[in-house]
Amino acid sequence: MTAAAVVALLVPVAWSPPGTDLDSWRAAMAEDLVDLLTPLPRIQPAIAAVAADLPLASKIAWPTTRIYEVETPTIRAALAAAAADGHDKAAVVLADAPDLPGMLIGKLLRPLATRAVAIAPAHDGGLLGAAARLPLPEWLPELDAETGDVVTARRPAPEPTLVAAAPGWHRLRGPSDLRRLDPALDGWEATRAILS
Repeated sequence: MTAAAVVALLVPVAWSPPGTDLDSWRAAMAEDLVDLLTPLPRIQPAIAAVAADLPLASKIAWPTTRIYEVETPTIRAALAAAAADGHDKAAVVLADAPDLPGMLIGKLLRPLATRAVAIAPAHDGGLLGAAARLPLPEWLPELDAETGDVVTARRPAPEPTLVAAAPGWHRLRGPSDLRRLDPALDGWEATRAILS
């Protein structure tokens, strides 16, 4: 395949705004990310989900969206699923970043022209996502979404330059993250509707 897969990874969510059901909040954020990915050119949008989350994945998927069932909701599992689907490069983005600008997807994939892996940090720590040439390099470690970083990914690489640092963005993991949302940005309608 020539199109890169870009996978929204359904991860557990531990916080929702007061008065908001946790499942509804999680679904709204994931829906907004999938809605962002779907119209982007030259990519194959996908959702990676554990078995228990497949109903949510089906609910928010567009007709062109691939759904990958994974045993664990990890970046590595989602990248491996894209490889099994025949892609030679893929990006994975955590599904609690509903207002992610589309241009950052391109900036996550662009380093793969010369690097094996690209890592995008999340503001306040952890990861926003990662991209890799496929099949996955054997040296790439499991990347923890809450504690991982570029240094962790570079440590086992044969050459540190094989891992690029991509621009980061915020995830919505707690009340302080709400101040990062920019009402002037297009998109994130489902999350915006809950907050309004």
